[in-house]
Amino acid sequence: MHIQFSQSRPQVARLVAQVTDKDKVPAGLEKPFAEGMEAARFKGKAGQVFDGFVERDGQVLRLALAGLGDKSDEARLANCEKAGAALAAKYQSSGDEELVLDLADSGLTAEQAASVLLGLRLRNWRYDVYRTKMKDEQKITLATVTVIGAPEGTEAAWDDMAHVAEGVEFTRVLITEPANILYPESFVERCRERFEGTGAELIVLDEAQMEELGMGSLLGVGLGSERESRILAIRWDGGEPGAAPTAFVGKGVTFDTGGISIKPGPGMEDMKWDMGGAGAVAGAMLALVGRKAKANLVGVVGLVENMPDGKAQRPGDVVTSMSGQTIEVLNTDAEGRLVLADALHWTQEEFKPARILDFATLTGAMIIALGHEFAGVFSNDDALASQLHDAGEVTGDRNWRLPIGPAYDKLINSPIADMKNIGGRAAGSITAAQFLQRFIADGTPWAHVDVAGMVWSDKPGRTWGKGATGYGVRLLDRFVRDTLEG
Repeated sequence: MHIQFSQSRPQVARLVAQVTDKDKVPAGLEKPFAEGMEAARFKGKAGQVFDGFVERDGQVLRLALAGLGDKSDEARLANCEKAGAALAAKYQSSGDEELVLDLADSGLTAEQAASVLLGLRLRNWRYDVYRTKMKDEQKITLATVTVIGAPEGTEAAWDDMAHVAEGVEFTRVLITEPANILYPESFVERCRERFEGTGAELIVLDEAQMEELGMGSLLGVGLGSERESRILAIRWDGGEPGAAPTAFVGKGVTFDTGGISIKPGPGMEDMKWDMGGAGAVAGAMLALVGRKAKANLVGVVGLVENMPDGKAQRPGDVVTSMSGQTIEVLNTDAEGRLVLADALHWTQEEFKPARILDFATLTGAMIIALGHEFAGVFSNDDALASQLHDAGEVTGDRNWRLPIGPAYDKLINSPIADMKNIGGRAAGSITAAQFLQRFIADGTPWAHVDVAGMVWSDKPGRTWGKGATGYGVRLLDRFVRDTLEG
């Protein structure tokens, strides 16, 4: 979607939208339209939409009103996004190619106006690349939003926010692509294309380099696949020269069959998005690099495909990680933590980060615990966990902290190796986090974000339709704004 600003309404545009506070009737509305609002019980609740036809200057226009909710609501920015998203959801396939958004009587600040635009753009996203037989009424037609009457500073605010939207959309594309199209090598190439000319540095490790470094944990996961594994690092030095970076690390299992511990057939197609953590890291880095974030950052993703094969690792195998710690692999479907073990250790050895945040679709147990409303956060640092929670409340990428501790750590002790890759049925998400913590250097602030229930949605949400949500991009962007740039 292209968003542009103008001093006046383009005469060819037939769809005009306004936003309004709860229980407020915008000034200058034609009497039939205003009476229609009342008849339809339009109250201006957040995300509520009413439309009708009016005649202005001899031209018939389709006029739409989207509700902003209560002006004093603490969730004002979220409600602004809902208003924009509601307009996109209603008119993206309406046949209109352009929507004029008139903000002259909105009473919004520049930040709030930009939030309306963010909701519009993100909700209008849909991935139709592989659809060849869509009816005309199913096709997306809405391509342009022209903003008139914008509050002072809106254009600058949107220029900044547009980079975040681009990052969310990139993440959604990566997560949506099928595994025959997106695999470790093609994931790397997608990133090369998107980061070209941005000033970011990309570092890629192939299997030979990882083997030389001793990454037996990560490489073991990909043994059964014809696709080679990769590690990709995206580095951005926008902060104080020489200062330690903040590291984001993502699990990138581009398809997960479970390996020899194979998953049930029904629903296995969903495992194309088992790289949701890596997708979030790549999208967040694109957003942060695009807006020239004033911070030193590095995004690292471990990319593998987990397949059953004669060469695949078996339950009971013991692998040696780059850190030197040995792992008894009791279940080859608990593979994400094996990937992250080496990715986390390499990140610390290579970049000496000040703090580490990892993102992973790590455990089904996370969905059992928190459903699809919150990601789970596990951390060794109270301040870091609190900062993530606060960033999630602002952006809608909500998360909730769960415990870790020595009692849970004992559950992954192995009788023949340093650890095993699963505990029992109890506390599955916690024991997974305990496993990862064993690869974090003492004194390094770390947070693990289990996003298993958040990267894909079977129903429309605040700023997304069915499918990939883009979870994590806005969370990391807000975290950087508030803690590293603020």
